[in-house]
Amino acid sequence: MTDVDLMAGSGQPAESAGLSAGPLTLAEEHVLLLWQVTASAEKLLTATAHGRWPRAELAALAGYAQAEVLRQVSDEEALLFPAAPAQTAAGLARDHVRLRAAAELLARAAAGEQSMSPAQLAAAVRDFVAQLERHLRNEDDLLASGRAPQDVPGTVRLGGHPHEWYPLTEGPVVDLDALPSDQAVAAAVDRLLRMRRGEQVELQSGAGLDPVWREISELRPDGYQFTVLQDGPPRWRMEVTRRKGN
Repeated sequence: MTDVDLMAGSGQPAESAGLSAGPLTLAEEHVLLLWQVTASAEKLLTATAHGRWPRAELAALAGYAQAEVLRQVSDEEALLFPAAPAQTAAGLARDHVRLRAAAELLARAAAGEQSMSPAQLAAAVRDFVAQLERHLRNEDDLLASGRAPQDVPGTVRLGGHPHEWYPLTEGPVVDLDALPSDQAVAAAVDRLLRMRRGEQVELQSGAGLDPVWREISELRPDGYQFTVLQDGPPRWRMEVTRRKGN
């Protein structure tokens, strides 16, 4: 898989990393995941290099690690490990435990529950990225089982979560028209489920927002407040607030 070096100008658009247009292979999923982690980590390390506590950058990295890295870990264990030799799966699962611990450390630091200096945080972030890179490379090789890594199907092909959703849905405004039409509702619901208590997100669409409202209301009754900002056509806009008590 592609090597990614921190602080060496590695941030590159995903489309330039040789990713296929259709469902990604496992190796391509790993390239995309590592690229996103590294791009976020580089912003954080730039801040710590100037002695600044990177509150926003840490929140972004910790959020991505929790939402995407740990989701990939879970999908791989459920969808890929059962087909792997038991010894191989056990070794990779141990790596996953360490990745979970590293991601949770970043989450605690972002929440102010873990006291760290900027230098200590920078070391923890470098360790997390290096650990992730080693693990993904090792996982590509071990799960290939004699095949080329590019022949191993990605988790999305087996029912996993598409990582391409995250950069299109993270932030205060989510435009469903920017997402694949057959995935837009699921991606928007996934974003709302990640919201912190008290957080607000504006949903926009040129095709109505009722499907998102119905699904999130079924999943989390009374968990959100919905305010219609524009009741199209041609555009629909809705402000969604995660209730503090839910």
